[in-house]
This record gives sequence, structure tokens and C-alpha cells, in this order.
Amino acid sequence: MLKIGLSACFFHADPQRPIFKGKTLQYLEQSMAHWVMSADVMAVMIPSPEGNIRRGKVSVSDYARELDGLVLQGGSDVSPQSYGEEALRPEWRGDRIRDLYEIDLLRAFTDAGKPVLGVCRGAQLINVAFGGTLYQDIATQRPGALTHRDWEIYDQNFHGLRVTHGSGLARHYATDRIHKVNSVHHQGVKDLAPGLAVEARAEEDGMVEAVRATGPAWVLGVQWHPEFHDPADASLLDDRPILDEFLKAGRERR
Repeated sequence: MLKIGLSACFFHADPQRPIFKGKTLQYLEQSMAHWVMSADVMAVMIPSPEGNIRRGKVSVSDYARELDGLVLQGGSDVSPQSYGEEALRPEWRGDRIRDLYEIDLLRAFTDAGKPVLGVCRGAQLINVAFGGTLYQDIATQRPGALTHRDWEIYDQNFHGLRVTHGSGLARHYATDRIHKVNSVHHQGVKDLAPGLAVEARAEEDGMVEAVRATGPAWVLGVQWHPEFHDPADASLLDDRPILDEFLKAGRERR
């Protein structure tokens, strides 16, 4: 049975939080774990080894060696510091600590020849790790863009998706039709990193919606949340081919 690692989301130490006062929490979002597990594989959250006061010797490279693939899940903003900028507003400072942890994970898994799938923040993190930049806030920095995040309706905010002709995703999805995906992000790819290719764009405003590594490593990032798509809703993109391709890459590299 395949074992797939999921990067952790962070709640940093908060003395005002009513549980685990002043402690750092690392967690995964249930829908993501269930999406991965729907293919009959084990989902394993990978805790950050940094800050281990007991000084254990387990590293992210150990997880990369033992697991068959990595999913970089969504969550907090990528810090502008991670791509050489300062936050335009305090609320856009992001999570630099998580960035460094996930960049280390990405490099460990690709060095081990294991596939990496990034979702939402994960796709943005891939672009930054490869040397690209982000819009800190699409609505502010890209006038005329769609509303890519509506907090009130969250994952019920949808837009059209156009798959790039000749891309890897074009093996699974028609390029001559518009697909429907959710949209819950306010950051997005600005300058595409070297070594990445655009796999899909938002139909209405051209925002990058999927990226793939052009080299030997299997690395794919999608800006929407496949784990939030209702499989009973036939109007939505069927994301199972993406999961299947990722897991196939994991089996081939065992």
C-alpha cells in the first residue's frame, strides 16, 4: 500500500488560544486526508522537525525516503520574504516558518525521486521554491481580475478553467472546453519560475491555475482545491485523474 506524506499546517504558539495555551499546533485538513485516502493509500502527516528541544535525529529526508509521495496542502499565505519582497500589508506577511519547512520537504522528496503535488498554497509554494514570485493580493495588484476568494461562500466560489494545449493535464482534460473549479485564494502566481510550465489558467482573467515541473522530477501544483469538489456534482472538474497520475508516479518510483 502506498504511503503519502501530507505537509502540516501550523497554528503557532498563541497564549490567548483556549486550548494548548502557548503551544504550536501542527495539523492537516480532514478533506485533504480523505481525498488522498479515497484511492486506498495511507495518508501520513509529516511534522516539522524544527524546534525539537529533545534534539531527535529524524529529518524531512527520512520521511522522503520512507514515503512514496508528498502533498503540499493549502492554508496560510506564502510569506513575501520567501520571494524577496516585503509585505505590502501586515495581514499579508504569511508564514515564513512554514515556507522554509515545506521548501525543505519539496527538495527532500524531489531529491529522493518522489512525486510532489501542491494544492492552492502548495502550488504557490512550488512556484516560489523554483524561483518565481506571487501576487501578494490579486484584487489589489491585478485590477480587473476575478474574485478568486469570497470568504462568505468559501469553496462555493467557482470559475472557469482552461487547460493548456499540449500540457500534462491535457492528457486527462479537453482543451477545447471550459472546466469548472473552486477558487478560495487571494494570492497567485505572478512571475512563473524557471523550470515550470503553465498547465491551466482561469478562463475569465488568465490567472495561472496549474504549474508543472519541466525537468525529470514529477511536480505538479493546482490552484484550486480538488479535495473540496463534491464528487456528486457533475458540473465540477473530476479531479480523480490528477490523484491517479500522482499515485502512479509514486508507484513507479518505489
